This record gives sequence, structure tokens and C-alpha cells, in this order.
Amino acid sequence: MKVIPASGSLGAYLEGVQLHDIIVSESAASEFRQVLVEKEVLFMRGQDQDPLILAKFARRFGAVLDHEAYIKTSETEEVQILESTAEKPSKIEKWHSDMTFMKSPPNFTVLQARVVPAYGGDTLWASATLAFKNLSSAMREFLSGLTAEHDFRKGFEESLAEPGGEDRLKGLLANHPPVTHPLIRTHPESGSKALFLNSLFTTRIVELEKTESEVLLEHLAAQIVKEENTVRLCWEPGTVAMWDNRSTQHKPVNDFFPMHRLMQRITLAGEVPY
Repeated sequence: MKVIPASGSLGAYLEGVQLHDIIVSESAASEFRQVLVEKEVLFMRGQDQDPLILAKFARRFGAVLDHEAYIKTSETEEVQILESTAEKPSKIEKWHSDMTFMKSPPNFTVLQARVVPAYGGDTLWASATLAFKNLSSAMREFLSGLTAEHDFRKGFEESLAEPGGEDRLKGLLANHPPVTHPLIRTHPESGSKALFLNSLFTTRIVELEKTESEVLLEHLAAQIVKEENTVRLCWEPGTVAMWDNRSTQHKPVNDFFPMHRLMQRITLAGEVPY
């Protein structure tokens, strides 16, 4: 397993390893997880595109989470389909960490390209760990102990506004009322601290007045996604990316319409943030 840094901040390409190697080897899976926590996002080119193989690989790292808002592959309910076409372009364009509207948001996400446009359609990741480290000590002290609210409705407001959207997503709305998480999250495996907020799901800082909350959330969100905190992946068919939602944010670049993009995704169950 050869680890090649993908940027000066986070991310790495892995060479000399296939999904099958990690499926069958406890030591390979353990090494992969250690590198993933350290690098925060890993990229592997030329991987088997069989959804069943992808699911077996993902289960090496935890229990698979369902997401009722997305369709699944015909082969298995564990793999979600994220597809953008000219008729139904992607609606997710904001920086975010996956499913922070849950009491226990996912720890890892696996994403694999099946169909990619001739150009464009890249994905960006940002290190919330590095963003926290780069704050002044006074700001880090001020943020300590603050909490933020995360809301499913905010993140899916466009889908909910579609005809029949409220009815289609009523189960998710009922099962996921707004939740509160620490604004500074401690990573349960590395012990490092990271900013834990995002533009897609975070609505407010609970302890602050409305205007204070809005200004501070905007400032912190901008700190996370500074260029020096990011890495960018140009997809190829078969490329797999796996990232740590506890310490990163990501954002698709929707610059390829009307071309077609088809991805398969798995999210894994995580812990209650602290």
C-alpha cells in the first residue's frame, strides 16, 4: 500500500491496493483505516465497480446507514445512487459534512464513480481539523463549549419545495427533528479537534443572539474552506474516494451539465459527537 499525498493539507492517493485486498485482510483494513484517519480522505483509482464488492469493502469499517432520500442500486440496498442528468441536475452544491442532521452522524462515506462527464464534475474536500488549528487561541477558547443546531429541513429545502416533496420526505422529517452538536468536535480515534458546522445543515449557534450566530457561522464556514485547507479530485470511472465526515467537509463542482454523472455511495454509522 503506497501512500502519495494529494495536497499539502489533506488527502492521499493509495496505490498497490484493491478493494478485494482490504475485504479479505484484517491487517490491510486496519492499515487503511489508520491512514484514512490521518489523511482524512483517500483516493483509489481503477477499482472494481460491482456494488456488491463496494458494499463488502465498506462493511469492513462499520455498519451501513440507509438514506431514504436516495434510490438504491438493483444489486443491493446498501449502495445509494447519486445521478445528475440534464433533466435532473444535482441540487447539492454547498460545502457540507454528510447527514449532520442525525444524532449520530456517519463517520465515513465511500463514493465511487461509474459514469463521469468528459470534463468537470470534480469534488473538493476541506479539512475542518486544519481550520481549527489555524484559529487564534482566543477564538478557540471562545468557541469551546458552544453548540450548533443542524436541521434536515434546511439541507433538503429544494427537494421539499418540489411538488410532492413534503409527502415523499415526510418519514425523514418525522425521524430527524433538529439536533444540537458541539461546535468543536473531538475525533474519537485521533483525539484531534475540528470545527463541526456546515453551510448545508447548520442553522444557528444555540448560545448566541441571531445576528451574532449568523456572522460567526459565516466566518467559521469560510475558514474551513480556505484554498490552503482543500484538496480536489478529478474522477475517472472506477475511482473510489473514502473520507472522514468527523473532520472534513466536501463539495461537488456542478460544472458539467448537460453531461451525465453517475456515482454510487455508502455512508457508515458513526458516534454521537462530543
